[in-house]
Amino acid sequence: MLNSSKNRCIWPLGDEVYLKYHDEEWGVPVYDDQELFEMLILEGAQAGLSWITILKRRKNYRIAYDGFDPTVMAAWNDSKIISLYANKDIIRNRLKIMAARGNARAYMKVLEEFTSFREFIWSFVNYKPITNFWKSWDKTPAKTKESENMSKELKARGFQFVGPTICYAYMQAIGMVNDHITSCFRHSEIANLN
Repeated sequence: MLNSSKNRCIWPLGDEVYLKYHDEEWGVPVYDDQELFEMLILEGAQAGLSWITILKRRKNYRIAYDGFDPTVMAAWNDSKIISLYANKDIIRNRLKIMAARGNARAYMKVLEEFTSFREFIWSFVNYKPITNFWKSWDKTPAKTKESENMSKELKARGFQFVGPTICYAYMQAIGMVNDHITSCFRHSEIANLN
């Protein structure tokens, strides 16, 4: 059981899975290419749904999506796609499943242009996390000029389900942006990481 007496952002309250994610992952800078790819795919899967819906299925996605190995995902054939449509352990949205394969292919092309996916993704914040100082969650933006630029560049390279709002949620999740509110115990902890 997580310590419930700590001050936190309001969005994860009431769910143990959400609290664990908030306390241990959300906003922590991620630099590993495979993890960056996984989170981009999961953020896309979340479009139109709540994040907790995807978070509770993350282990299922890791199995269904071959450990988020972009090389394997880029080579998915029609029978693999059909099996994913039938998989009750993930969100069975045809467009999102097709986008996952397409995004794996786009990811591979990014690696032809950049030395790593990390180099490409982190360029949108000049390779340094942004620490914001929001006093309440309702002040947090849904998108920023950085997420709009990221969205534009990802779309130009063939990625799907990467609108500016999804990109901003992605930036928050992978620690490109520290959007924990200032009264949350994680705000200063993550700011000190940076």
